[in-house]
Amino acid sequence: MIKSDKDKNIVVFDFFCGCGGTSRGFQNAGIDIVFALDVDPDAKSTFTKNFPETIFCDKSITKLTASDLQPTLDKYKNSYKLFCGCAPCQPFTKQNTESPKSDTRKRLLSQFGIIVEEFKPDFVFVENVPGLQKVPKRKQGPFPEFKELLLKMGYYITYGVVAAQDYGAPQLRRRFILLASKHGEISIPDPTHGKNRDNPYKTVRKAIVDLPAIAAGETYKESNVLNHRAAKLSELNMTRIKASEPDGGGRNNWPKKLWPDCYTRTNENGEAHSGHTDCYGRLWWDKPATGLTTRCISYSNGRFGHPEQNRAISIREAARLQGFDDAFEFTGNLNSMARQIGNAVPVDLAFAMGNHFVKHIEAING
Repeated sequence: MIKSDKDKNIVVFDFFCGCGGTSRGFQNAGIDIVFALDVDPDAKSTFTKNFPETIFCDKSITKLTASDLQPTLDKYKNSYKLFCGCAPCQPFTKQNTESPKSDTRKRLLSQFGIIVEEFKPDFVFVENVPGLQKVPKRKQGPFPEFKELLLKMGYYITYGVVAAQDYGAPQLRRRFILLASKHGEISIPDPTHGKNRDNPYKTVRKAIVDLPAIAAGETYKESNVLNHRAAKLSELNMTRIKASEPDGGGRNNWPKKLWPDCYTRTNENGEAHSGHTDCYGRLWWDKPATGLTTRCISYSNGRFGHPEQNRAISIREAARLQGFDDAFEFTGNLNSMARQIGNAVPVDLAFAMGNHFVKHIEAING
């Protein structure tokens, strides 16, 4: 391990910060968040409310200049710099059907690489969907080029696909991560939760059971619980969720007359469309939640029904399943807050990676 004469603290520059999932996880690991960048105005509003001391830049990374970063870099010149680049993941999901040329977000990782090359931070962290590493360079996949750049610049790198639930998230979510260091070899931290490990998986029950009961369309009024607000349900969907068994029930419990048309049609062989089995489903109490999406408070868009109350999960419940603490306040309308939460890096996963960087620093400094 290479010795360093820098201070032992790390400061984070969080590019594509969103509402602050990565930043909150790293902050919980004792790391200072000193700079953040995002173009989403609702995400900016949420981030600045929860990180009032952090310099926020609402420029696109494609228009970022040295003058935007230099004052903060100079202020923390004796600290280790960690650049986070968790660019929008939608271009690399299985659901994305757009061609590479039609989605400019595919080049954002390359733009982040330009920033890394210019400012040469001590450490780099990237999080995205597993599909990121599977897109080859000939199809404008940015990862091969980004990896080559880091190696050429002398970074030690490690990367792979991890499961957020293995690091304490009460949610099933597979993510691609990359960690890079200029100060010696670095590895992906060992999982901390799950079978044959020190800690069991965190469950939906552990995450949300203590929150007050509310009805569909209701907002909890007491100030001690922020953003505990559930979406309304149509009369038909209320009938459907009432017909669903508690604790994991779904449309298989319903009489056929309640099934959406798309699940009752048959093909030329008389076979019915099985559809997405999680749609209109209730969460299980004693399992991690299914992976949250940008529609995580919508009953019809996934297994986002409350385990026993007749509604979809609330904003606060979704936030807890992403690992956000109750002091973290979201802003914007209901759909915007759900989108911010669904797009966030799971806080528990970010904490595990941040803690790993802290231990890496301790090893550097003996």
